[in-house]
Amino acid sequence: RGGPCYNPPASTRRHGAGPQDRRIAARDTMKKGFSTIMSAQFFSSLADNALFIAAVEMLRVGGAPEWQRAALVPMFALFYVILAPFVGAFADSMPKGKVMFVSNSIKVVGCLMMLFGSHPLLSYAIVGLGAAAYSPAKYGILTELLPPSQLVKANGWIEGLTIGSIILGAVLGGLLVGPKMAPMLLGFDLPMIETSIDTAPEAAISTLVFVYMLAAVFNLYIPRTEAPLQPMTGSLASMVRDFSHCNARLWNDKLGQISLATTTLFWGVAGNLRYLVLAWAAAALGYSTTQATSLQGVVAVGTAIGAVVASMQMRLDRAVRIIPLGIALGLLTVLLVFITNVWVAAPFLVLLGAVGGYMVVPMNALLQHRGHNLMGAGRSIAVQNFNEQACILGLGAFYAGMTKVGLSTFVAITVFGLVVAGVMELIRRWHASNCVHHRDEVERLLAIARTDGH
Repeated sequence: RGGPCYNPPASTRRHGAGPQDRRIAARDTMKKGFSTIMSAQFFSSLADNALFIAAVEMLRVGGAPEWQRAALVPMFALFYVILAPFVGAFADSMPKGKVMFVSNSIKVVGCLMMLFGSHPLLSYAIVGLGAAAYSPAKYGILTELLPPSQLVKANGWIEGLTIGSIILGAVLGGLLVGPKMAPMLLGFDLPMIETSIDTAPEAAISTLVFVYMLAAVFNLYIPRTEAPLQPMTGSLASMVRDFSHCNARLWNDKLGQISLATTTLFWGVAGNLRYLVLAWAAAALGYSTTQATSLQGVVAVGTAIGAVVASMQMRLDRAVRIIPLGIALGLLTVLLVFITNVWVAAPFLVLLGAVGGYMVVPMNALLQHRGHNLMGAGRSIAVQNFNEQACILGLGAFYAGMTKVGLSTFVAITVFGLVVAGVMELIRRWHASNCVHHRDEVERLLAIARTDGH
């Protein structure tokens, strides 16, 4: 570039391209790229959350026991855990938009498997495989596209929009399997094409295939960043060792370990609340799946409110101050079992979601910040996903196991919430111990976060 064969653009030849012009062009690219990422994330997450409702209803209609419905949550997390050593390197090896396109295509395959005879648990695990590959690219591109000072705000936007898609996805899933829309979908015939779609959940899933395809179209327009690609090299064993090394680096970092532990526990709770709210609404309010989806949306509204407020108020160096909110999150989950009136439940669920949303945004940004400083963006997000999804899998299996051995919904939720509050208290004591025994290191890392956060 700049050699004898270089022919600069006409606009540059006429006016010159000074530093200010390059900054303006970079800002325009960032704005366009960020909005495209947001659009792709919205539709992909919308389909994910609607598909969960359709899968729950498919198992219910098929007469599956409750523990199988609860097991949908850990099954979705399965490939996040199994493939964690590889998806981060995969996300760093090619443009993030291409990774997201491939991942959405895998989700479509999972939907088609569910439609054409595979067990819903297995099919939903394949959708989880696509999501596992999608997430490192989705979050990793933020650190490539935006400066550190914008990470909290960007996380607020992406979490807020994700929460919006959770709300609409839950509502959409409920509508698609509900008594009004399902007959319309089942009555729609394609000329000269016979399908085996003859139940409301199957009609819903076939509709969601097209939503995933729409997300894939947006993936194709995500701009390529200037971040260098890191080709996947070496054997599977070496990739596992590399991942283990990255995982150890985050857990040994005095800020990374606390933010990783906190976000891990939060997402373990949030992932399983999707089913807990459905189970609680059925037991306490007598709600059907379609009716209960509106309460899932209420939790998501609260989470969006908390996420937006946190994005406006919190800074990277202050993120650790919200650790006690994790204890409150566990105790609030326990209080849910005492509510039997929907007019009390709605504001309570908003509060529950708001506490979680306010907690996770600054902690997520701090974790991304430390991960980006310690390793590649894709690898750091893969480590984060491994730990968070392992927690979802573990807590989900724990809850499903409690229902399988015969514990009531109320008892299972109570035990679940107490475990969460107890673990969060241990994390709080862990950070307090770091501040006493590793004060210099903690202050140095907070100073780095304070500098990069402005």
